[in-house]
Amino acid sequence: METPFKIWDPSKGIQLGPITLHFYSLMFIFAFGLGYVLMAKIFKIDNVNIKYLEPLFTWTLIGTILGARLGHVIFYQPELFKEDFWSVFLPISTKNGLKFTGFSGLASHGATIALIFTTLYYSFKIIKKNPFWVYDRIGIVVALGGAFVRMGNFFNSEIIGKPVDPSSPFAIFFPQQSSEYGVTIPRYPTQLFEAIGYVCLFVLLWILYTRTNKKYQQGWLFGLFFIILWAIRFFVEFLKEPQGDEFIQFGGLNTGQILSIPFMIAGFVIMIYSKKFKITEAENGKPE
Repeated sequence: METPFKIWDPSKGIQLGPITLHFYSLMFIFAFGLGYVLMAKIFKIDNVNIKYLEPLFTWTLIGTILGARLGHVIFYQPELFKEDFWSVFLPISTKNGLKFTGFSGLASHGATIALIFTTLYYSFKIIKKNPFWVYDRIGIVVALGGAFVRMGNFFNSEIIGKPVDPSSPFAIFFPQQSSEYGVTIPRYPTQLFEAIGYVCLFVLLWILYTRTNKKYQQGWLFGLFFIILWAIRFFVEFLKEPQGDEFIQFGGLNTGQILSIPFMIAGFVIMIYSKKFKITEAENGKPE
């Protein structure tokens, strides 16, 4: 008998001899690879020396991975600092013997906080431009990268949604879901909801960057990026199952939603003050 819902039961990855290239890892490769190509195009549009791209890529990679991992542990699994300390920083587990686990458990809020600081360093010490000039352009790339990361979550059957009526057009059955989510029944594909939202945000930011003068109002694009990105996260959270131990809760909101609110407020403040940081087209490609 045909089921009314869709079943998502993909292979874990691509088998390369004795090694399996997991789709989650592949999505990260796509995110950073395409991000590098897009940022190179942005530097070309802005007449910025391509030599500044390599350190930006390096600091972005470090900030994303380290920040996302620490963010997950601090906000959702703080017990790991005591129970399995080395697993916080390395792709291993020391519980019940040493074993390779790969990096799992990454939080976008942590990645964002870390990227803010690594980008500040890059802005002042390397490219020597107003940090908001850099943030405006990184936001475009991060929006698309976020979509790839959520696709990786979809392949892993993680960060799934709450149970949904099997007859719903959104109902998807995840046979590979972790036991932490409880009984295996049709659920919302919240990973896809977020991914689609991030792709739409990327398209909007790219159009505003290439077809308007908003890129000369330093901080405006970044503020808009913050508002929309975290609004997407905030509203999709209503359909998500809790991640880890939700130790921050208030007024019916979960940890992810509460952590998103300050970022949205910051976005509004940045957009308001961005009019103070306008530059001319001639100044755009020059180090400050």
